Amino acid sequence: MSKTTTIAVDAMGADRAPKPEVEGAILAARHYDVRVLLVGQENVVRAELEHHSAARQLPIEVVHASEVIGMHEKAAQAVRSKRDSSMRVGLRLVREGKAAGFITAGNTGAAMATAKMVLGALPGVDRPGLAAVFPTSAGTASILLDVGANVDCKPQNLQQFAIMGEVYFRSIFRGKFPNADQPRVGLLSIGEEEGKGNELTREAFKLLKQTHLNFIGNVEGRDLYNGTADVIVCDGFVGNVALKISEGLVGTVRALLKESLQATI
Repeated sequence: MSKTTTIAVDAMGADRAPKPEVEGAILAARHYDVRVLLVGQENVVRAELEHHSAARQLPIEVVHASEVIGMHEKAAQAVRSKRDSSMRVGLRLVREGKAAGFITAGNTGAAMATAKMVLGALPGVDRPGLAAVFPTSAGTASILLDVGANVDCKPQNLQQFAIMGEVYFRSIFRGKFPNADQPRVGLLSIGEEEGKGNELTREAFKLLKQTHLNFIGNVEGRDLYNGTADVIVCDGFVGNVALKISEGLVGTVRALLKESLQATI
């Protein structure tokens, strides 16, 4: 018998909160073996839940948090001043063992800073990283990190990102892809040869060769989508540029398809 997993959700994080968080909690509780704790201003969250009669029969609970960290607030200041924010309360539930994980669509910088403050870092991890999952033409997925948490990195940071990304890939995709038990790790650079890149990538290459990882060497931007590597590491500056270019490309393709279809309907 499977044990129900409890997930804490920042009900005040999104631009249209708490509507999308409540709808997502209902879908998750209905289709998966999870219990959802919606963390936020109780009267606001319960008012939204009242619009969904299905929620009454599902394992969804509300945990009160009196404060909200806005999208445009400075992370460091908000984390220090808002001690009863939905982010801080939700992460406290994880620290106390009352939830297995925490999800937020809110201020990314504040989420990272709060997580590091409340949960701390694992031994051997100097900085947390942000990971994004991309589809590939091979029918698999690739993970890119860091995509914006650390714009300036040292070689050992990239080595740590690679290890964290490899563990994440194995945990999420085990049994779904043939190579999920030993994902291929690539270093994002401007050429496949070992000597290509800047000082950061050249030094990181040496460190990655010394790990237990299935390190396949340098990869290029196009490899993000062709399935050559499962985990791709880079500093947050480069990763964020790659992520935003991808988002822009999706929007452009959508607009071009819409225009073409409307012209020939």
